[in-house]
Amino acid sequence: MTAPGIRDWATVRFCKSSCSSTNGGNCVEIGARFGVIGVRDSKSPGAGLIELPASAWAGFLSALRAGA
Repeated sequence: MTAPGIRDWATVRFCKSSCSSTNGGNCVEIGARFGVIGVRDSKSPGAGLIELPASAWAGFLSALRAGA
């Protein structure tokens, strides 16, 4: 079951990755809502995003830190 309003990302505050380019280039933004992480391209925030359960996002970050 999906949480009410889960697809409404318009009110979510997104933050740019600290590893993203600072010159307006390739930036990744992350937002969180109801235990779901949204990942989008800062150049095209309205073009859609990838939704991941928070646990999957945590696993992804752990794998990156481990060099996977």
